[in-house]
Amino acid sequence: MEKYEPYFALLEKHLKESVVLTNEEVSKLMEVVEVVELKRKAFLLEAGQLSQHMRFIAKGSARCFYLDEKSQEHTLQLGIEEWWINDLYSYLTQKESKLYIQAIEPAVILQISRENLEQLYQTIPTISTFFRLKIQSAYVALQERTIEHMSSDVYTRYQRFVKEYRNIEQRVPQYMIASYLGVTPEFLSYLKKKHIENLS
Repeated sequence: MEKYEPYFALLEKHLKESVVLTNEEVSKLMEVVEVVELKRKAFLLEAGQLSQHMRFIAKGSARCFYLDEKSQEHTLQLGIEEWWINDLYSYLTQKESKLYIQAIEPAVILQISRENLEQLYQTIPTISTFFRLKIQSAYVALQERTIEHMSSDVYTRYQRFVKEYRNIEQRVPQYMIASYLGVTPEFLSYLKKKHIENLS
């Protein structure tokens, strides 16, 4: 487990940026954290499964997507180190997921099971506060993105993506970014060339 210590330290730092935790509380949390190593393109969750964990990206990058009736991919979320990635709908409702979570790069995921988290909520209320804040933030981000897709043109959406996800673009294939923005890779390439001066 020694090789995972930097990842546990990263999770601890991340938690303490939002809430106050004692060393004893951190130790109790880390006791139930599971480590999952993923090769590139490996799946962490597939459609039809139940999402039973909260998942923290400690190394690498991952994406969350679904397939439509024509088997076209639609990317809902992209994430790198210190981001959480999950199907919250499946996790909260305990209904089968319609989504896939896949490693884009080789990744190390730290995850905590739903059962263990429920127990931690009782013994360490601050942990409950942390995840309540995370779920609220995810809901706000989802609503903002939904409104943006209905009211903004593609170039405006791309500008915002570049600004907010500056560390992701160089690590994620263009077709995934295009899928996230709801356009074809060809159209995204056209936009970037057309507005290249504005994006520098």
